[in-house]
Amino acid sequence: MTAKVLLEDLGLIDYKEAWDYQEKLFKANVDLKIAIRKNETKELTKNYLLFCEHPHVYTLGKSGDKSHLLLTEERLEEINATYYKINRGGDITYHGPGQLVMYPIFDLESYFFTDIHKYMRSLEEAVILTLEEYGITGGRVEGFTGVWLDGGKSTERKICAMGVKSSRWVTMHGIGFNINTDMNYFNYIVPCGIEDKSVTSLEKELGRPVEMEEVKKKLQKHIAAIFNAKYTKE
Repeated sequence: MTAKVLLEDLGLIDYKEAWDYQEKLFKANVDLKIAIRKNETKELTKNYLLFCEHPHVYTLGKSGDKSHLLLTEERLEEINATYYKINRGGDITYHGPGQLVMYPIFDLESYFFTDIHKYMRSLEEAVILTLEEYGITGGRVEGFTGVWLDGGKSTERKICAMGVKSSRWVTMHGIGFNINTDMNYFNYIVPCGIEDKSVTSLEKELGRPVEMEEVKKKLQKHIAAIFNAKYTKE
């Protein structure tokens, strides 16, 4: 079955505003699934794929360690960044202009598959295939989520971070894919709680800025193919 997915581009949006919007869509789907189980409605859940960029912000997952944020509140203000402790998995990460953020609000049970491990590997695969179109070999590192370059080597570096939440097989949160990201902002954290590994961006790897819309379209294409999805605006 081909799943319909509502595609939305939120542009540059405050993290809390995007988080609240995700929560609204997420809760609507979870509540609807409960009503469906009780035979109270015949309405179907909806799948959303949200794309955006955020102003400078650090987010800490529910299992994360705040000591991995290496800044005081005063210093956060000085670098025009904010901080949130949130309800996804994973440790601390950074979002900012030039980073492509993707939030799938998917009902895995009704349209896809009931396997969170497979879901996360599928998101990684979409990024790996996107990198391949730029002549870059991305991959995975055992024991860690996200997409890496030169996995297993001394030059190992992360180009895409990931953290998700799910309830009743409905997902939220997603990935942060470094495109033209200001990498200096990673110096203020222990990225994903991993002390001995570095981060990179598509711009840094290619030695030139990359058109964000171009990357977005490539990633959308691979998500659609991997999840057998068709995009719609309704």
